[in-house]
Amino acid sequence: MKKLSITMYSSADKVAGQGVGSAYKEQVRLVKEGASDLFDVRINDWKHRSDIQHFHTVDPQFFVKMHDHRCVNIAYCHFLPDTLEGSLQLPGVAFKVFSKYVVQFYKSADRLVVVNPSFIDDLVAYGIDRKKIYYIPNFVSKEQFYSKSEEQRNSIRKKYGFGPNDFIVFDAGQVQTRKGVLDFVDVAKKCPEFQFVWAGGFSFGKITDGYEELKKVQENPPKNVHFLGIVPREEMVDLYNMADVLFMPSYNELFPMTILEAVNLNIPLVLRDLDLYKDILFDHYLRGNDNDTFAQLLRNLHDEPAIYRSAQADSQAISDYYSKEHVLDMWRKFYLDAYAEKHHK
Repeated sequence: MKKLSITMYSSADKVAGQGVGSAYKEQVRLVKEGASDLFDVRINDWKHRSDIQHFHTVDPQFFVKMHDHRCVNIAYCHFLPDTLEGSLQLPGVAFKVFSKYVVQFYKSADRLVVVNPSFIDDLVAYGIDRKKIYYIPNFVSKEQFYSKSEEQRNSIRKKYGFGPNDFIVFDAGQVQTRKGVLDFVDVAKKCPEFQFVWAGGFSFGKITDGYEELKKVQENPPKNVHFLGIVPREEMVDLYNMADVLFMPSYNELFPMTILEAVNLNIPLVLRDLDLYKDILFDHYLRGNDNDTFAQLLRNLHDEPAIYRSAQADSQAISDYYSKEHVLDMWRKFYLDAYAEKHHK
C-alpha cells in the first residue's frame, strides 16, 4: 500500500509558553518518527493536496482549507468555549462570536480528536455527533523529559539560586486566572519553609484574564516564590529535574502536558480535585480543593519519606500507561481507519 500523505496545520508554535504548542510538537514528532512506514507528513503545506488534513488549531484560514472534502479532515479539540473563560478577556459579543465559530469548526471536521474523554459529552451537548469524536491522549517523549544525575540536579539548582536541600514546589503554565496562580502564591505564604517556582508568563499579553492583578503579583511575589517567565521547552527538563513536587492548583484543564512531563521523572503530583482527572490519571495523584489542604499535602510529602515514595510510584504508573508505543499505535490505527471510512462510504 502506498503511503498516505498527512498535512499538519498549526499555528500553535507561534505563541510561546502554551501547552497546545507542546502537544502539537510531540504529536507530529511521534507520527513522523514512529509511523514513517505508513505516512508522509508535511507541515502547513498549502500547495500539496494530502490524503489527510489534520488541524491542530482553529485558525480561520484552516477553516477554509477544511472545506476541501476530497481530503479526510481531522480537527484537534484542545479547548471548548467554556474553557476559554478564565483564560482570555474578550468583550461579550466577541466571545459569543468566537464561541460559535469554534463549535462550527469542530462540526465541520470528519473526525474530532479529544485529549480527555470527559469532554466528549460536552461536545455532544454542542450538537456534535458522538460517532465522530475520538479520544487519543497527549504524549511526552521520555527522550526529552528524563531524570538527570544527582550532580547535574544540584548544578541546575545552583544555577537558579537554590541549594541541594531546598524543597522545591514547581508548576508550569501560562500566568492566568484559571491556572490558579493566586492559589499557588497563597499556598507559598502558608509554607514559607519551601521554595515555589513557576515557569510561564503572559503568552497572550494584556487580554489574559486577570492580567492586571496577576502582573502585580508576578512583579512583587513573596520571598519564596519565583516567577521565571516563559522558558524555552528544550530547557524545561532542567526545571523538572530541579523540582521535588508538581503542584497544579488549576481550575480548568484538558490533559496538561505539564503532568505528562513531570511523571516521566516520577515527580509526585498535587492537583486540584477536578473530575476531568479521574478518567486520565486513575487515582494516581494527591488532590485537594482548598489551600490549607494543598499546604498540608506538601508538608506530608516533605516530612514523610514513605508518602513521598508512594507518590513517586503513582507518577511512574501514569508514565508507564502513556507510553510511546501505546499512543503511537492509537494514531496509526486512527489515521488508517479515518481514510478507509472516508473512501468506502
